[in-house]
Amino acid sequence: MNQKPHDLIVFGATGFTGRLVAEYLHTTYGVGQEVKWAMAGRSLDKLRRVRDELGISEDLPLLVADASDTAALKKLVAQTRVVITTVGPYQLHGNELVAACAEAGTDYVDLCGEPGWMAEKIPQLQKPAAASGARIVFSCGFDSIPFDLGVVFLQHESMQRLGDPLVRVHGRVKTMKGTFSGGTAASLLATMEAVGRDRSLIKTLGNPYALVPGFKGPRQPNDGVAEYDELAKAWTAPFVMAPINTKNVHRTHALRGHPWGTDFIYSERMLTGKGSKGEQRAKKMARNTKIQNVLLAIGPTRALIRRFALPKPGEGPNKHQRETGHYEVLFVGQTAGGQTLSATVKGDRDPGYGSTCKLIAESALCLANEVDLQMTPGGVWTPGAAMGLTLQRRLQAKAGLTFALLSD
Repeated sequence: MNQKPHDLIVFGATGFTGRLVAEYLHTTYGVGQEVKWAMAGRSLDKLRRVRDELGISEDLPLLVADASDTAALKKLVAQTRVVITTVGPYQLHGNELVAACAEAGTDYVDLCGEPGWMAEKIPQLQKPAAASGARIVFSCGFDSIPFDLGVVFLQHESMQRLGDPLVRVHGRVKTMKGTFSGGTAASLLATMEAVGRDRSLIKTLGNPYALVPGFKGPRQPNDGVAEYDELAKAWTAPFVMAPINTKNVHRTHALRGHPWGTDFIYSERMLTGKGSKGEQRAKKMARNTKIQNVLLAIGPTRALIRRFALPKPGEGPNKHQRETGHYEVLFVGQTAGGQTLSATVKGDRDPGYGSTCKLIAESALCLANEVDLQMTPGGVWTPGAAMGLTLQRRLQAKAGLTFALLSD
């Protein structure tokens, strides 16, 4: 693998998020230096335009392949150690690329927040990826790295400090300034449309263990309601990304061999504050969430959202908005004996774009350079299981994330 011409290829580099990934790699690692990378997409003219607009040297390789062209994708992935893909929704545009990586032994990272597609792909890809040595790692952006690694970090600290795992962990979004990406919204709409075609997906989406084939754990909390959290000592409301993040956390736990116990509980919500004002905010947000879910189930509503609400191709927050965004997630856990431990994960950019582009780029480089096949063999992984604390340390050093324990 080390003899391949590229360490990584950014597939979808002409899209808004892919362009940000390319810009980050250029700013951080340059061209033709320690990281050998390339940009790929379906139009050579657009790739050239993005390269020139970003001020990137003409020495940067530009590779052409369409997401539906199997032959071109096989040729593409054979040239690199890792593929970064930002071309979603993955259930519509990702099947051929991930299959090509699994067959060729090429590592793969994406920004997938589509649990139905992931649940379908895990059994399909596990055998060929294990045979070829390809590490397929879904969800390497804001969904689900801060949450997945936040739990791994807190559990590690609990074992070090308390000598026991936390049987219950609450992930609570404390602050978030910025936007979800247009890709996240498009993926949600694509998932709802898939449910309309196949009602059996409702069961998958509602199953916290949907990404852990063959495992049935304890009943998990209902995170779709307003609720007072005794551990966080504040009111909480539903968090829109919890349905994917919680599934990834449970898959990480299973892939690591259930070190926190097969009765492990994980809940993920938003903090709304204390007292009556916090309660009012929580109940209002819970009502709005229910209304939004009902509306998203209606085909004409989804069509209107696609037409008028989603960012157009190439659109997104400007540089000032991305760089002044931030987020903070509180994690509070409890051992079987009642001891508690808390930590925060902070990001220094807006979640959907500014932070995500750094997270996926550094995940790809971590997989390529710091995690060998003996540590993480071929297969379908989560960030927390494939790279764990190795990635946590890298993100803290390079990608603007901060993991910190809180004192009592």
